[in-house]
Amino acid sequence: MDIADLLAPLQQPLFTALETPVSWVEVLGFGSGALCVWLVARQHIANWPIGIANNLFFILLFTGAGLYADAGLQIVYIALAVYGWRAWVTGGPEQASGRLPVSRTGIRTWWVLGSAALTGTVLLTLLLDRATDSTVPFWDALTTALSLAATYGQCRKKVESWYLWIAADIVYVPLYAYKGLYLTALLYLGFMALCVLGLRNWRRELNASEVALGPAGPVGPAGPKGPTGPTSPGPVEAAA
Repeated sequence: MDIADLLAPLQQPLFTALETPVSWVEVLGFGSGALCVWLVARQHIANWPIGIANNLFFILLFTGAGLYADAGLQIVYIALAVYGWRAWVTGGPEQASGRLPVSRTGIRTWWVLGSAALTGTVLLTLLLDRATDSTVPFWDALTTALSLAATYGQCRKKVESWYLWIAADIVYVPLYAYKGLYLTALLYLGFMALCVLGLRNWRRELNASEVALGPAGPVGPAGPKGPTGPTSPGPVEAAA
């Protein structure tokens, strides 16, 4: 018995929706994906392992649906999840120790992400069109590029990453419905609502941090007056 035989039961239909069979793997992807985004919105560290499980389910789902770029994207997501998990725990290069704070995306980073997303969309569209049987090469490539840019921002806790996720989800919903993945389309519709929640929570923490910093006071022997940096609330406090 090989791995394909072990995974075969996950591809079996669990129920039918709109005359389309819904597999176990789509249901598991739905549940783990919803839980992951909810945890991200609350800045809970458990979003990363739950997200990795979701990526594994979606590799199976998207390969079967002919969404090859989305399937390959899940592998990149897993690598980025390991990076993001570590960054959230250690604070990453922007903070010597402690919890990584929410911050804004700089102009230079926007230019880099925008250029990379545009280039990636063009190249991936050509690859999918010529090397696969994909029926939606451009849309598959576009959502992949947007999602990668959003994931990088999420790893670094850039508040604007939520806008990129919302843009990607606006395309994902009709794309998955077109491919007959109605439960996944519904999931991404829910993702948009959770993205709005996440954006609100992250902006609230960012605004609180900026207020706490305030204008720097005169520098004396003891250093600048007032707080020396933002104090980020814990996951439960951030969602309160």
